[in-house]
Amino acid sequence: MDGTRLVRSLGLLVGVFGSLLARPGGAVENLDRGLVAIARPDGSVYIGWRLLKSDPPETQFLVFRQEQGEKAFKAVNEEPIGDSTNIVDRTAEAGKTYLYSVAPSLPVLIRSAPSQVHVSTPARETACISIPFKGNYVAQKVAIADLDGDGALDYIIKQPDFNTDPYQHPGYWKKSEDTYKIEAYRHDGKFLWRYDMGWAIEEGIWYSPYVVYDVDGDGKAEVYAKAGEGDPREETGHVTTGPEYLVKLDGETGRVLKKIDWPSREGFEEYNRYCRNFLAVAYLDGKNPSLIVQRGTYGLIKMLAYDGAGLRPQAASPLWRWQADGSDESYRGQGSHGFNAADVDGDGRDELVYGSACIDEYGKPLWNTGKGHPDFVYVADVDPERPGLEVFYGMETRQKKGGVCLVDARTGQIIWENPEPTRHIHGQGLCADIDPDHPGMECYGKERDSDDSWLYSAKGERLLDKPLNGCTLRAIWWDGTPQKSLVIGGRIHRYKGETQGRIEGRVISIADCLGDWREEIITSVPGELRIYTTTIPASTRRTCLMQDRQYRTQAAVESMGYYYPPQLGLEGHSAAAANKTR
Repeated sequence: MDGTRLVRSLGLLVGVFGSLLARPGGAVENLDRGLVAIARPDGSVYIGWRLLKSDPPETQFLVFRQEQGEKAFKAVNEEPIGDSTNIVDRTAEAGKTYLYSVAPSLPVLIRSAPSQVHVSTPARETACISIPFKGNYVAQKVAIADLDGDGALDYIIKQPDFNTDPYQHPGYWKKSEDTYKIEAYRHDGKFLWRYDMGWAIEEGIWYSPYVVYDVDGDGKAEVYAKAGEGDPREETGHVTTGPEYLVKLDGETGRVLKKIDWPSREGFEEYNRYCRNFLAVAYLDGKNPSLIVQRGTYGLIKMLAYDGAGLRPQAASPLWRWQADGSDESYRGQGSHGFNAADVDGDGRDELVYGSACIDEYGKPLWNTGKGHPDFVYVADVDPERPGLEVFYGMETRQKKGGVCLVDARTGQIIWENPEPTRHIHGQGLCADIDPDHPGMECYGKERDSDDSWLYSAKGERLLDKPLNGCTLRAIWWDGTPQKSLVIGGRIHRYKGETQGRIEGRVISIADCLGDWREEIITSVPGELRIYTTTIPASTRRTCLMQDRQYRTQAAVESMGYYYPPQLGLEGHSAAAANKTR
């Protein structure tokens, strides 16, 4: 069968049976192949695509190419590809435009939408896809989700890139200059809608959380955000009164579908304490997503959970409510700057590591380190030789020891910690496998306003006592090896190794949103979103990282709070380990 007939045949199968691919409750998104075709500087074309959970283990792939002006697709590879999900087309000619498509050589029900590329030389040093904005602003945040159910991930930004912090200290809080707007763009760059958050939402990340996810299970992601009414600003610019809501927006139109009361300001000591707001997604029953709403970080904490049914138009009842007070007084002040949903006890259901403490799936306290407020929290399989997950902390609160520490995610018990006193471990640190000489993940934290820093192996062996790059490091699967590369100062490079690419703009997300299992870097420059993707061939293949539940829910919260890169759950780590032995 020629390429065109094969692609058309599979297309008919998708139309008839595609809905069968989604698992009940939306536990796995019905993703397409995420096909990307990018011209490389030498004139060749890199093509990458997703391996999906629904693919049988023996699935192999054929890649087809159609030259502009021709009717037929022709095969790029004579032999099906079974050991990777990428190929380099070295027969492409400069100056020509091609349409690429990929299909399994087995009769499964998913194929790619064609991806077009114009081959020009020289190409960018580091390939990227550009999504122009409806103005010359810079995005502060980006969420990634499928808004229309077509299997392709879309981009939902918040702009402008202005931030004020509720902390009432010179240089932190300042009056809002404008109102935030949430904007939705299709994966092909088409502008869909704009939602103005209004003057009741101040221009700071702690006032304006939003997440985008298919919580109600209809196959299309919806947008959840904090909202208010009118213009309740005081003369100073503060918003201290007025109604507060959780709003649900239709993902395709931006239309408000539902309003629910946000956890109230009541009980909080003062402005800085109650102006800390969070949203998250968790699979509390192990099968269906729920939305978590939280207020508070440094003192009182209020948390609510809603399932998909509770977010439908006529419903408003949460699954449960919890407050860090009364018998749970010790859980006050343990909040962080982000949120981690993870199955810490291996029962198939997600718990909520909201900082230095953990709440179970029923809204009951599970454990508490008592260390106070951390600047960063990473839940991952840091040490593959230990059972279960671990949590890596960098503590903002002063510590006599253990400002940088690893704890058992099931119990909260300390596994190892630094022995020196610390004042304020700052920024986002690092938790990633960057060094092939040590098994597991490396863990990094640094003091604020000091060169004191700690880089540890998964076993707690101190590897370096000088800063790698300030208080924040970002890591990315980029070159096809088990280790991640570092993204520092616009440069992608190996730890202690060579430069692999360069980027422009402020990094606002790292996630596997296109192509094979390697991750993309999303940056924003004036008037544009850029999605940088690798064109380095990989000889390995792995299931799309976005189909790992923990990775997906952590990617969902990149649009609120501080940015922390998503971490794989045990399932994803097991798949990665198996891949090394292929």
